[in-house]
Amino acid sequence: MPPLVRYAPFALAILVAVFFSHRFLWRRLIERTQLPDPWRQVGTGLLIGLACAWPLGVALPHFIDAPWSRVLAAVGLTWMGLTLLLFLGLVGADLLRLLARKGHQALKIADFDPERRLFFSRALTGGVSAGMVAMGAGAVRKATGPAELREVTVPLRRLPRSMHGFAIVQISDLHVGPTIRREHVVDLVDRILALGPDMIVITGDLVDGPVPALRDQTEPLGRLRAPHGVFFVTGNHEYYAGVEPWLVELERLGIRTLRNERVAIGGEEGFDLAGIDDATAHHFGHGHGADLPKALAGRDPKRELVLLAHQPKAIFEAAAHGVGLQLSGHTHGGQIWPIGYLVKLVQPYVAGLALHESTWIYVSRGTGYWGPPMRLDAPPEVTRVRLTVA
Repeated sequence: MPPLVRYAPFALAILVAVFFSHRFLWRRLIERTQLPDPWRQVGTGLLIGLACAWPLGVALPHFIDAPWSRVLAAVGLTWMGLTLLLFLGLVGADLLRLLARKGHQALKIADFDPERRLFFSRALTGGVSAGMVAMGAGAVRKATGPAELREVTVPLRRLPRSMHGFAIVQISDLHVGPTIRREHVVDLVDRILALGPDMIVITGDLVDGPVPALRDQTEPLGRLRAPHGVFFVTGNHEYYAGVEPWLVELERLGIRTLRNERVAIGGEEGFDLAGIDDATAHHFGHGHGADLPKALAGRDPKRELVLLAHQPKAIFEAAAHGVGLQLSGHTHGGQIWPIGYLVKLVQPYVAGLALHESTWIYVSRGTGYWGPPMRLDAPPEVTRVRLTVA
């Protein structure tokens, strides 16, 4: 399927969202508050400009890699997140005002005169908007700051005692691209190496752009080293960015991609590590697609098994095949509250450690972000997973 045809529904959805969200904001921030001239014209022009910056910020950096396009991306994507927060805040304010009006009617209290109603409308709108902007600023700070270190202990029944305490550092969903650049990657690599892991795994969505545009930004990943190796599995965004060149580039950096295959960790007295393609990979060409049975063919069932799978929904097949632990990402933990509730509709687990039947699954909230450089109630993380003997 040609790229333009493949991404047309996504582009149409973005444009529809831009139109209706900004129509709502104009009516709520400008029309209902009866802004006088010239503030009415200024506010209208500002909303039109920001409405244009949103889709341009999403699309242009994928075609033009220049400082001005990255600034446009930062402005447009930040506004995308603020639009969501403003929408939620103003809808909540409208619900409160509706309840207050119903209360006045039920108690037969006289309504305010038009001037007082306008004053309270402006005060409520201004207060809610200021609160949402402040919340957005905190979310930007959280997303662009250093990722939290999460310590997780997973007891595994088949783990040999010689591997007790084995430390895996997991990163996921870094999304190196228009707004996550080399400096961020350098700091992240330094932090990972300081943890002294036995093994490093990257569970997909490492990049948001083609190799030529991001080779210099991802080059610090070549410093990642661990006694038992550095492993990667594809996420859906690798396929958007051009997966084949990225597989070659990661190999050049010393990172091994597991594509429906399995490797032995620690020799005979160790465990198996398997990795599968992303669940959407079969849409992107012959030879791509998740195939867990292929990865596990000929495996000794007495050995412990850790699976790398970008999307948590792989857990159903993983549990059926006796996987001990699945490490995943993809969800970003929802990234911006309350998106996590929507993610729950399509993924069985959104964040953290859970036991699915007899298989453990850990879902990372992600190390970077996608879209708005914001994280609200879902901070970024670097995860150190310690395997212990159950």
